[in-house]
Amino acid sequence: MAIFKGAGVAIVTPMKENLDVNYEKLEEIINFQIDNGTDCIVIAGTTGEGSTLTMEEHADVIKAAVEFTKHRVPVVAGTGSNCTRTAIQLSKEAEEVGVDGLLVVTPYYNKATQQGLISHYTQIAEAVKTPIIMYNVPGRTGCNLLPETTAYLFNHVENIVGLKEATGNVAQASKTMYLTDGKLDLYSGEDGIVVPLLAIGGIGVISVWSNVAPQKVHDMVASYLDGDTKKAMELQREALPLVDALFSEVNPIPVKKAMNLMGLNVGSLRAPLCEMGEENAAKLAQVMQDYGIKLA
Repeated sequence: MAIFKGAGVAIVTPMKENLDVNYEKLEEIINFQIDNGTDCIVIAGTTGEGSTLTMEEHADVIKAAVEFTKHRVPVVAGTGSNCTRTAIQLSKEAEEVGVDGLLVVTPYYNKATQQGLISHYTQIAEAVKTPIIMYNVPGRTGCNLLPETTAYLFNHVENIVGLKEATGNVAQASKTMYLTDGKLDLYSGEDGIVVPLLAIGGIGVISVWSNVAPQKVHDMVASYLDGDTKKAMELQREALPLVDALFSEVNPIPVKKAMNLMGLNVGSLRAPLCEMGEENAAKLAQVMQDYGIKLA
């Protein structure tokens, strides 16, 4: 059984003015997401600035997300690292506080070989019982989890159940599904091609876009899974300018700006991330209004 089907939000980590984590605001935006149809909370990932949280903050943020969600929807925690031992520690800590799944990105910077990736994921999976979604995003990591490697891990490691596919390469994703007989839980990691990945057997998305339009993203995936492909395609197409604007600078810079423009007041970003440029911010605001999002 899949950890979740539908729209998972890659939720931001709200910050106070001093850049401490704002836990009151985190609870507020988790409730906002659940109230508007989101099917899963994905915490401490790329969008959640997981790479700039301390080890203690990482554990605390995940624990808080589990507590705030109150079992209304599943919680998946980002626990990847470019150090296998660190990824194991983060995964164990997340498991201890009761997450429903782990999102484990490929090791970044050190460019593991495919055999290294098999060893990395196998060691993590053997250290926990919680189901694991692998996360392939070569544009950030410099490392591509090839279809053959994904299929090997899925077929040989019991609690490796899914893949967040963020290569932007539908042909690669299609080959991955072919090699896993369509049984892999495939989630789009690209907001612009959710419906195409659903068409090759995907079951959902882990979405940045959901931070600002959770009901739309939920409805798009639900429509497709319910057989209304026409509505799903319409929702995908109409969001393209917004999705483009949300990635006009490196994620999560634009989405935090968008949420602040909506009055959600999620604060700033930790260095080395910085505030969005004025020109791009103005374009983002206009696109949001055109899409029907009310600004504060």
